[in-house]
Amino acid sequence: MTQDRNTNEISEEEQALKNAANPDKLQEIIQRDAKSGRQMTGIWYYLTSALGVGMVLFYLYNAGFQPVSSQYHRGIYVFITYVLVFLTYPMWRGSPSHRPSVLDITLALVSAFVVGYWILEFESLNYRMGNETPMDFYVSLVGIIVSLEVCRRVLGTSLTLVGMVFIGYCYFGPYMPDIIAHRGFSLERIVNHVFLKQEGVFGIMADVLVTYVILFIFFGAFLKKSGAGKFFLDLPLALVGKSTGGPAKVSVVASGFFGSVSGSAIANTVSTGAFTIPLMKKAGFRPHVAGAIEPAASTGGMFMPPIMGAGGFLMAEMTGTPYVDIMKMAIFPALLYFLAVYVMVHFEAKRYGLVGSGDNKTGPRAMEILKKEWFMSLPLVIIVTMMLIGYSPGYAAVMATLSCIAVSWLTTEYRMGFRQIFEALQEGARNTLVIGATVGVIGIIVGVIALTGIGLRFSEIIFSLSGGNLPLAILLIGIAALLLGMGVPVTASYLIVAVLAVPAMSAMLAHHHFGMSYTDLEMALPQAAVWTLLASHMVVYWFSQTSNISPPVCVAAYAAAAIAGSDPWKTGWTAFNFSKMIFLGPLLFAYTPALLLAGSGVEIATAFVTIFLGTIIFSALSMGYFLCPTNILEWCIGAVGAILLLFPKIVFGLTNIDVPIIMIDGVAIALFIIVYILQKIRIKHNPRLLLPIHQRR
Repeated sequence: MTQDRNTNEISEEEQALKNAANPDKLQEIIQRDAKSGRQMTGIWYYLTSALGVGMVLFYLYNAGFQPVSSQYHRGIYVFITYVLVFLTYPMWRGSPSHRPSVLDITLALVSAFVVGYWILEFESLNYRMGNETPMDFYVSLVGIIVSLEVCRRVLGTSLTLVGMVFIGYCYFGPYMPDIIAHRGFSLERIVNHVFLKQEGVFGIMADVLVTYVILFIFFGAFLKKSGAGKFFLDLPLALVGKSTGGPAKVSVVASGFFGSVSGSAIANTVSTGAFTIPLMKKAGFRPHVAGAIEPAASTGGMFMPPIMGAGGFLMAEMTGTPYVDIMKMAIFPALLYFLAVYVMVHFEAKRYGLVGSGDNKTGPRAMEILKKEWFMSLPLVIIVTMMLIGYSPGYAAVMATLSCIAVSWLTTEYRMGFRQIFEALQEGARNTLVIGATVGVIGIIVGVIALTGIGLRFSEIIFSLSGGNLPLAILLIGIAALLLGMGVPVTASYLIVAVLAVPAMSAMLAHHHFGMSYTDLEMALPQAAVWTLLASHMVVYWFSQTSNISPPVCVAAYAAAAIAGSDPWKTGWTAFNFSKMIFLGPLLFAYTPALLLAGSGVEIATAFVTIFLGTIIFSALSMGYFLCPTNILEWCIGAVGAILLLFPKIVFGLTNIDVPIIMIDGVAIALFIIVYILQKIRIKHNPRLLLPIHQRR
């Protein structure tokens, strides 16, 4: 490996930061996103384990073999989640660490009563809707309080306060500023609407979780236990570990594999980063850069099918689009994101002369890994294939989960017996609690939005502030998602911003592309309306992930910084730098229908090729490096070429001349060739430009 860096500077930095990396610090940072639960002992361990395992088995049976009615489908998950949270998550730091307190047990029983009341009274509540009894009111009021406390225990005060603010807004509507004021509602009307009706606590979030998300969480737990994680690291290591910047590229590829099933950028960062970040540091990457690359790549897992976090399932539910169609639309943009990070990593490594670590040069080849461990990919192949041929996502997840057990028996190291299956069931249940704790508060927020009509007001605000300018409206939505992401989990951020902003985004896209309102578009061109709605959701969804890598929050980056032993703030900004594609993606969704498979086969193929090339150029320009460092002239020429490839219709917008797309693409490629020639000329006159940056000084 070639690495003659300024050894005094680097050794001092690494020595100072080496001591900062420790498991306690990592755990503290992860807990900013979700507090840790108790380590239960004695009878409480057996009770909570039985509840968790029972929940997993019930929903696997429900999705795979015998569906149950709606109230049990949604209610049992909320019931068990609330009880488990009160038993396993302490109320405050002074609470017992291995058993629940008397207060915890009391709250668990209260939560069981109010949720059980909703389940048992479900049909009666529908009959007396609008004429609720005093008992309904008291149950609803207690249910709201319980929901807020569940969220506070697991996720802290931020999201809980957001829920309380929405309730306050609903009650004090007449006293709000004119632009968001409404007539206000009584406390009885608010709590009954939010807790009892199916657009509140037991609404869309609960339905999506129990129908899709928790099943994929169970699948992830079984996949991990089956030993597939080793395959997902071994294969990328063999594929790209020996190339320029090899360990960083392993991070990108492995994060794509892990992220497609983990559903959490933070979990992805910690699981893959524990292996890849030390490898990157050993290869010569500066600690804050090694710590930044992992969360930048891990965030892409939230865009990668088949799971896409919980966002893809929410999108399918809100748009009425089959999830398999969402998956098809999402795959190419997700690959573009990973391509962008991969290319940026490549040029970062070229700048500093970093190559694969010596350990990988004698390792097995990719074909050897595939021949030996190919069967480890079967669960993923099964889940994707079943959805593509028409099976429901839930059923596919159940079958893939069972296949993990079968696959594990093809190995000796990871063979799953009764104990391993029981541990996977426990882990699956435990992993659902973090997202399950959001159900109540998200239900409160969505219910208040529906009751007050603030979604329409928010659309008016977007129109007013942007002046009808589409790029400015996209920027405002991005800012709203980032600000909200500072206080709530990314899935909650997506759902809230989607409910508020998608109507405005859809209206503006309909007007920009088709010259009519979204309502008229639905009647005149239904397929175009579908694209408009999905593009609006994709804009919001991509923006909602920015809090993973954008300071001051960027919890995923802070977790990586703890592993790397680097400065968290510096790591966060560097992760932001490697994740620029997350901000370009929403613009592409808004201006390029073919990116989401809208258009003819030729249009889609052309868009894919040109955006692919544009992404490579964009990524190279972002790092200021191609064959050698770019100068201002080369950067400007390349930037024009990248813009033309990514947004060819800008020519018509600026000149009002309808130039064929192929001509624009030809000009863009010619500009990039000019940059190539200019760099070759510079290198010929000054060969030292090819040297790593520290050797040119």
